[in-house]
Parts: sequence; C-alpha cells; structure tokens
Amino acid sequence: MKKIVLIIAVFTLILSCKNEPLDADRFKSGTFEIPEGKGYEKTIIIRQDSIQIEKYVDRIDTLSISWKNNFNYTLKMINPKTAIDEDPIHVKITNLEKNSYEFEAVIGFSNYVQKGEIIKTSK
Repeated sequence: MKKIVLIIAVFTLILSCKNEPLDADRFKSGTFEIPEGKGYEKTIIIRQDSIQIEKYVDRIDTLSISWKNNFNYTLKMINPKTAIDEDPIHVKITNLEKNSYEFEAVIGFSNYVQKGEIIKTSK
C-alpha cells in the first residue's frame, strides 16, 4: 500500500512540474519598460498591432513594428525628426524569460549593436 501511495505521489509531482515552453508571442502586444541604465533612459513602450509608442522623460515617439518571426522585428519611426530617425531599427530577441527578454538592436546598416532588456509590465 505504501508503494502505491509513493508511486502516485511521485507521478503527481512529475506532472505538476511540467514546464511550458517560452514563447515570444506574448511580447507582441502590451505595455513594457526598458529600465534606465546600460545606455538607455527609462522608456515605457506600448505595443498594439503594428504600432509601438515609446514614452521617454521629455518626448514620445511613434514607430511602426514589423515582425519577421517570433524573435526578429523591425522598428521604423512614423514621423522622423532627424536623418538617423529615418533608418530602420533591426531587433533580435536573444534570450527569453517569463516576463522579459534581452535583445540586440542595430540602426540601419550600422555595425554597432546596442544590447538591452525589455520587461513586460501588463497585457
């Protein structure tokens, strides 16, 4: 009888510890934050459909977002104010966590790669 209870307990434990795979789809919409530091000022991001709104301390930018796949997307300023704002920003998701992801971003055809982290704050 003790063996049966032990087997049932172990089986239940194994089933309850099942990890769901991490999927980047949950980062395609919602509210996010890029924390201050590592070359970034605190940024609040709101994503909905093909639009991304970025709120900084002193300004707001609106960008179009185009997803190539779950791990690569391109941002383009809707109303560029400078020549560099006209270049697309190519973003690659490099690491997923439950409520955040790390990324690498390249502006236009530059060789400079900016790394950072985005944290999801709400749906």
